[in-house]
Amino acid sequence: MNRVQTQDFSVAEEYAKLADNPGCGAVVTFVGKVRDFGDNQGVTQMELEHYPGMTEAVLEQIEAEARQRWPLDEVIIIHRVGSLALTDQIVFIGVSSAHRKAAFAACEYLIDFLKTRAPFWKKEQTQAEAHWVDAKDSDEQAAAMWLEDK
Repeated sequence: MNRVQTQDFSVAEEYAKLADNPGCGAVVTFVGKVRDFGDNQGVTQMELEHYPGMTEAVLEQIEAEARQRWPLDEVIIIHRVGSLALTDQIVFIGVSSAHRKAAFAACEYLIDFLKTRAPFWKKEQTQAEAHWVDAKDSDEQAAAMWLEDK
């Protein structure tokens, strides 16, 4: 289940959806939050935009790829858009599987490819200015490592 939304999400509710399966031996989650630094120090808020339709298709694609690599039960990807304040939740990745290694690997894979493939744009606001965040080489390198594993 993948969602792009403006409203916040409940980690407990999403976890319950992942864990409600008698064959589930592992649940791994990742939550990304707005922090007070990024490209600059003193970030006060963040604006997130996306390309509707294309974004959801990319999330479906990376989920399908993860399911081809690992035996997964449930997968939930939630990404927020709109104006977000410090400490707000931005993204939730949740994976359940019979096996912990598959769940950990798939969760990491999903966030690495979400950050490099999904058409989201972030604008950081500080007291002095607002600016769009550039793609990071470290994110590209993390995703590239998965391609080497194939």
